[in-house]
Amino acid sequence: MQKTALVPYARLPRAHHDGHVLTSTVDVFGAAHWLLADHAPQPGADLPPFDALVVSVDPYGNVELTELSAVRARWPHLDRLPDGGFVVAASRARRYEDANQVQIFDALGRETSSFSVGDAIEHLLVDESGHIWVGHFDENPIGIRRWSATGRLAWTSDDAAIPGLFDCYALNVSGTTAWACTYTDFPLVEIRPDRPDRPVRVWANHVRGANAVAVHGERVAFYGGYGEERDRLAHGELTEASVEPTDVGLLTGPDGLAPGRRRAVARGSRIYVQPEPFTAWRVFDLNN
Repeated sequence: MQKTALVPYARLPRAHHDGHVLTSTVDVFGAAHWLLADHAPQPGADLPPFDALVVSVDPYGNVELTELSAVRARWPHLDRLPDGGFVVAASRARRYEDANQVQIFDALGRETSSFSVGDAIEHLLVDESGHIWVGHFDENPIGIRRWSATGRLAWTSDDAAIPGLFDCYALNVSGTTAWACTYTDFPLVEIRPDRPDRPVRVWANHVRGANAVAVHGERVAFYGGYGEERDRLAHGELTEASVEPTDVGLLTGPDGLAPGRRRAVARGSRIYVQPEPFTAWRVFDLNN
């Protein structure tokens, strides 16, 4: 089976390796961000608000530090807003904490607002306009939603006729467009809220279980799967109504080995992969 090696992309500076990585992401403009705390959260214990550090590395290797005050999320999602601020969101929301689930910080690290987007966040990605896309997993099967940075619901999949939308397995946000692959039917879905005549397009797809998807023109790549297909990289081409498979291989680290436990973030034609211990991002680009 053909192997495709990930390419090194961005690395957490060694000076910050003593911090605990709460989460990490790559934003819509290609900058990598790490959210660091002094200690890992303790399971089951109440978590008082804590200060955290965001270490950002742009595509040119420049490093920027932003101190965030009074972060509340135990298991957070992170992304950057176009104005230089940050979104930090708790993946799980208890009812009495709903209003505090999502925190918006300005470029100086000060909280400016908070709101709820609903429990069970699987993916949270900010687009170029500053809208926040959220996909949920099956403990709260409310689909895919797009929010403003002030907490206004800007788009919802409720009436989008996406077949079998129960769990958002894969979400890709590039520009102001989102692509998704959802359980149970695993269609490939394109979402363009600014296209009023046809905001959603759906292609039937036979690749099951992928947790990241890259799109470039008429070509698609699905990464991940169930069991032994965890490192699968399945390619396809878009026809009028379906994704037609072309070939299947494996996505590996630069050393040719499986990445193991990892994070994955998809942006346009790129899938960024961050293996444990979560200090370095690597990239696959369907456009290359």
